[in-house]
Amino acid sequence: MNKEEICYLPAYEMADKIKRQELTSLEITEIIIERIEKINPIINAYCTPTFDLAREMAKKVDDAVKKGQKLGLLHGIPISIKDDTETNGIRTTWGSKYYENYVPNKDNIVVKRLKDAGCVILGKTNLPELGFKGVTDNLLFGATKNPWNLERTPGGSSGGAAAAVASGLSPLALGADGGGSIRIPCSLCAIYGIKPHFGRVPYIFLKSGTAIDTFPQKGPIVRYVKDAALMLDVIAGPDEFDRFSLPSQNISYFDKLKEIPKKLKIGYSIDLGLIKAIDPEVEKCFLDAVKKFEKLNWSVEKSNIRLKKADSIFNVLWSTGFANMIRPLLKQWRDKIDPLFVEIIEEGLKFSALDIQMAGVQRERLYESVCRQFKKYDLLITPTLACTAFELYKRAPDSINGIPVSVRDWFLTYPFNLTSHPAASIPCGWSSEGLPIGMQIIGKRFDELSVLQISKAFEELQPWQDRRPNFN
Repeated sequence: MNKEEICYLPAYEMADKIKRQELTSLEITEIIIERIEKINPIINAYCTPTFDLAREMAKKVDDAVKKGQKLGLLHGIPISIKDDTETNGIRTTWGSKYYENYVPNKDNIVVKRLKDAGCVILGKTNLPELGFKGVTDNLLFGATKNPWNLERTPGGSSGGAAAAVASGLSPLALGADGGGSIRIPCSLCAIYGIKPHFGRVPYIFLKSGTAIDTFPQKGPIVRYVKDAALMLDVIAGPDEFDRFSLPSQNISYFDKLKEIPKKLKIGYSIDLGLIKAIDPEVEKCFLDAVKKFEKLNWSVEKSNIRLKKADSIFNVLWSTGFANMIRPLLKQWRDKIDPLFVEIIEEGLKFSALDIQMAGVQRERLYESVCRQFKKYDLLITPTLACTAFELYKRAPDSINGIPVSVRDWFLTYPFNLTSHPAASIPCGWSSEGLPIGMQIIGKRFDELSVLQISKAFEELQPWQDRRPNFN
């Protein structure tokens, strides 16, 4: 097995080889570090590598294997951590100059769980400032590039994490998703990611105390669906410091992944009644993917779902949430904040308390609309995005299929942050330019398992992992 093959091994296979002592964690870690040192200068996925720490952690887990000690589910597996998650002794910047020198003295609960499961931390990955947009560039570290085309965006806000996984720079990545920030870059980078149901994984968003605290969810970014299930087994579960965290389901997602449902009714929508335009190649690729589910004797039909008000609801709550958070810093730090972020903050300051209250009411109506769909269907599927990767440094494409679009007219992810439903993005094809296209799979309330199971079924129908970016 050559070095590149080791870098692209599924995490569950890595874990098995480490336990059997066919490979050591340190051997795997050194090979991946060597690849990071070669490729990261090209794509800028990692903003803060932690190679000495990774070697130290790998040696400890290898010693545990040799001593026959009890091993964690992810024992010896290298992982990257998005730079919006506090890590003890490691700089955590949120892609912001304000936090440029912030070094936490404790781990976020999810990082602690990953460490306890035996993960080896390779470093922190890049994101836009405080994750405010769906592409990845900031004033601190610059732009992360798409591994499939270095002139295009990898998406965001977990763009560094997705670019790293797609490039063989980490088998696992911890991402976070407040409006599509796991699913968008997974779609643009040809990998798999799931936003669990809100509360499934503990999440503390800078203790801001705003409505956007109920949007985000940490989750896995991986190359194999089984790896996502394995990682979710580790990070899911309640935490007493997160009052929104959900009780444990007392199941193993990994073990239950093989239990593919015999009967399912799936509703699909090309646009959710939400976006103005869709790239014809994306539409064709998505509809071809939809047909594949019929091979499993599942019922598939077009849904009448229309979520037109989702954009305005999200805009009010998103902008006012950030405005509340950043307003005290704006006067002093304006020239050190992304100008687009300043625009969002200033827009948020214009909304009244009544505007925010009405958005909250409309959010509940949106939730009811989605729940009504789940009275008809077991799952919903859509394209993840209306387009493929566009140019670096743009917040959004100028147009899609010749139609001018606004900043949220290109992704179909954020409605399910508003409603909290679990949702994943899985690769479903390629454009004529060789750019990835993703499909979004949305589950019922609390039902990550069905999302993972249908994802695994599609992965078996249409695997994608043999295709890799070329850096030669």
